Amino acid sequence: MSTWPDVVALELLVAVADHGSLAAGARAVGMAQPNASRSMARLERTLGVTLLHRSTRGSTLTPDGLVVTEWARAVVDAAQRLADGVSLLAHDASRSAPLRVSASQTVAEHLLPRWLADLRREHPESRVQVTVHNSHDVVQDVRAGTANVGFIESPGSPAGLHHAVVARDELVLVVPPQHPWAGRRDPVTTAELATTALVTREEGSGTRTALDLALGRPAMSLLELPSNAAVRVSVQSGAAPAVLSRLAVDEAVAAGTLVKVRTQRHLARELRALWGGPRRTQGLAADLIAVAQRSAPATAAAL
Repeated sequence: MSTWPDVVALELLVAVADHGSLAAGARAVGMAQPNASRSMARLERTLGVTLLHRSTRGSTLTPDGLVVTEWARAVVDAAQRLADGVSLLAHDASRSAPLRVSASQTVAEHLLPRWLADLRREHPESRVQVTVHNSHDVVQDVRAGTANVGFIESPGSPAGLHHAVVARDELVLVVPPQHPWAGRRDPVTTAELATTALVTREEGSGTRTALDLALGRPAMSLLELPSNAAVRVSVQSGAAPAVLSRLAVDEAVAAGTLVKVRTQRHLARELRALWGGPRRTQGLAADLIAVAQRSAPATAAAL
């Protein structure tokens, strides 16, 4: 064998063994299945060994593949130790640099301040720079390397980035007290919501993306506004109903300036941390993600 096997392909091979199929292994390592199939084919050509038994029911390891997998585990573990060690060295070399965080509006307004306060208590010397965007732009920040870690509200996980669920949120339908739906007893159906002009967040925001996905079509937007606060004020003024994070409307509902209306479909979503580079985060980024995850039960308790 004249060339070294691809470590990423070996990691995929180990994931296939651990998860039972090529499809499941690909999901575990965050790789699209067509790319996973090509990666395994290249690995087989490099090694000169058939690793997978392919059938219409999926791809599983051959006996030779099982043997190679056990050898591959040591290589993958060593590569992970190398990546972690280099990452720690890089962190030590730049420990005076601030942690760059990019966060979506709902996270930045209602969750991140508490997370950063907890992080500060654990690391009094830490410095953090925060940029607030919609979820689409947060992803771009992390991909471009201008943020060490990002927090988004949009459903799913962007390709090419590592992610972890840090909290769960609920989207709620709100109207002003004088709206006909304010005293409604039966829930608003998904069909009604889809055909009602709403005050919405802009395209690219996690709230808008989650709403469009729940409706199965783009929401009918009477007004499209760039912040939760602007949407909330517009609804309070009587413009139209809106669907916003519970976190963004709880105070207004408690004060009686907005009324929460039941919907036929429960609109829940996951809030995620995103990062590039090694699969396991290091330093302040890892600590901030851990703080967010520890805070998650309180975030979800009211759902």
